[in-house]
Amino acid sequence: MSSDENFRSYFAQTSVAAAQDEVRQQSLAISAGLKRQDAGLIDELIVCYQHRLMRYLLYLTSNREMAEDLFQEVWMRVLVRGAQFNGQARFDTWLFTIARNLVIDQRRKRTMVSLDELVEGPRDDDRPMSFEVAAGEPTPFDRFASLEDRERIAAALLQLDTIHREVLVLRFHEDLSLDEIAKVTRAPLSTVKSRLYRGIAAIKPKLAHAGPRVQPGVQPDFQGAV
Repeated sequence: MSSDENFRSYFAQTSVAAAQDEVRQQSLAISAGLKRQDAGLIDELIVCYQHRLMRYLLYLTSNREMAEDLFQEVWMRVLVRGAQFNGQARFDTWLFTIARNLVIDQRRKRTMVSLDELVEGPRDDDRPMSFEVAAGEPTPFDRFASLEDRERIAAALLQLDTIHREVLVLRFHEDLSLDEIAKVTRAPLSTVKSRLYRGIAAIKPKLAHAGPRVQPGVQPDFQGAV
């Protein structure tokens, strides 16, 4: 390896380490603020994460009314149980975990034990809404796709089983790592990888047959997802 390549490699590693350290410091600051019940911090977190949380709940429940009700309950949990967040993981990972647990609780009331049992496919009467949720920052999906493409991807995602849809949304929409997805879903890493592989395999033909093709060069990098 040349000295120039060595320098680029060292610079890349240093940049990644700096970014990871910044995330850790931010998580610890949020943890400290939640422990002292900083009302201003709660407001900032809602502004920062509201769009991502709503999008996750919409994809997870396939029902806008339920998603909106759970959205309010998630932030109530954050307010009441904020002291439980220790800052060792990213805040969004903890937030999505709360949201997922509340969805499971809601489903349990309908005699379903967990999300793993939601595999019979979506129903038309559960999806009377658009999934285009405005946000201040573009997601990884938003960066490669036009509005039309995003609508096609959303429609294709809604045809998947919930457990596969969830992993794709967390990986591509929310840009979570596989380890972080495992924490949110409380599933072994091998299970997360399996769900991701199956989800990718299931969505590709749906995108290929869903009307006009996504513009060349703007499809998500499914090959590098795992």
